[in-house]
Amino acid sequence: MFDITELVKEIQEMREDGYLSDALVRFAARTLQEGDERFDWVGTYLLNEKDNELWLHNYLGPRTEVAKIPVGEGVAGKAAEEKANRIVPHVEELEDYEAPGPNAASELVVVIKAGDDFFGVLDFNSMEPDAFTDDDMTTISMVADKLAEQFMAERR
Repeated sequence: MFDITELVKEIQEMREDGYLSDALVRFAARTLQEGDERFDWVGTYLLNEKDNELWLHNYLGPRTEVAKIPVGEGVAGKAAEEKANRIVPHVEELEDYEAPGPNAASELVVVIKAGDDFFGVLDFNSMEPDAFTDDDMTTISMVADKLAEQFMAERR
């Protein structure tokens, strides 16, 4: 398992060194995916406000067919609509579930937001049922918050 405090520190150092959000998001997703064997698929979906959709920014894991997610649809789309993190312990219990990664048994979605400003989500799939915990959500939220700081800075 990765050291979340160290990851947040590294992202902050990258920000101070002038890295843009694209590089930070990719670094965070890769570090998270490589740091935990439960994370079979990790993706970042960023909000396209014009179309009110989440667009796949990048991902690690098997190829996905889910490049765009309407806000309000699916696990990530509902998280975006509510601007709230979500854990789904058993995705097969969801009606019309469409997994970003193949063979997903559980999913965790952590929103990237600062106050009322919403930027996107970090999406995690696992082939293990009930793979994610509230602790996972809390620690990954630290990374999402650091990414949101970068998005806010780039808006100014």
